[in-house]
Amino acid sequence: MLYYYTFTGHKIGLDRVKKAAAIIKELEAKGVECRLLVNDFRAGLSAREFGIDDSITIETIQDIDAVAQRGNSIIIDSPEDDHGRLEKYCSEFHSVFVWRQSADDRVRFCETILDGVAVDKVYEEAINLEKVDRKLFFLNDADYEKAILNNARLFENRGIELLLGHYFFVKYEDDLAKIFSKLHEPEDYTELIQSSKTVITSSLQTAFEAKTAGACVYFINLRHENEMAVNYLSFNGIDVVESIDEIDFSTDCMDSSFNQLEKTVQDILQKLN
Repeated sequence: MLYYYTFTGHKIGLDRVKKAAAIIKELEAKGVECRLLVNDFRAGLSAREFGIDDSITIETIQDIDAVAQRGNSIIIDSPEDDHGRLEKYCSEFHSVFVWRQSADDRVRFCETILDGVAVDKVYEEAINLEKVDRKLFFLNDADYEKAILNNARLFENRGIELLLGHYFFVKYEDDLAKIFSKLHEPEDYTELIQSSKTVITSSLQTAFEAKTAGACVYFINLRHENEMAVNYLSFNGIDVVESIDEIDFSTDCMDSSFNQLEKTVQDILQKLN
């Protein structure tokens, strides 16, 4: 059994769950029994929309061994301090994989560090779909600090449509309806990312998914992502801006994206065997 733990929440969003779903589905197709672990119950419910029917909710990275048994394997995608737990996991589990969180991450024990862009194949399959001429904005699945509302002037009267996040509050949605030309429900996420001609986002995973699907993608760096993340974006032909005012929608987009899903899955399989 392989357990895949993702750190999520109403202040963070679902980027890690979307990436996990892509990898878990590929591993299961190759005969690996997997189970998603989340630290937020709503994240587990949302994962069903991305093809993961079952998940287990735990408190933190330190509770993985409350579910996983000696001899199992685990994947960890979390910035949390493990408080020494990783060493224990390496001694008890067959294989331990850890997603790189920053360029400074190094192997500390026996773990294998995972790196790169992993996007669900449904976005690769959408590359040849005829795109709808819409400017779609998706901040993230969470906007706890109301970044959109605080920057309302940047979005007003621009003909931009908003894709709501899974963690948005109902009253907040009412306020946002006054800013954007149209609101879309979170349940329509996959179809909209596949079909939109232009996608503006502050979500790393969404940026990679939209680019893989063939959209023009602009990443607004509201959360001041680290240099490693910015390099990934640039390498995939995604423009990184600090404000929507910097975007010139009339320019052509660079046609490049590098989905490393298959490579990631093969690296995992090699260690599991």
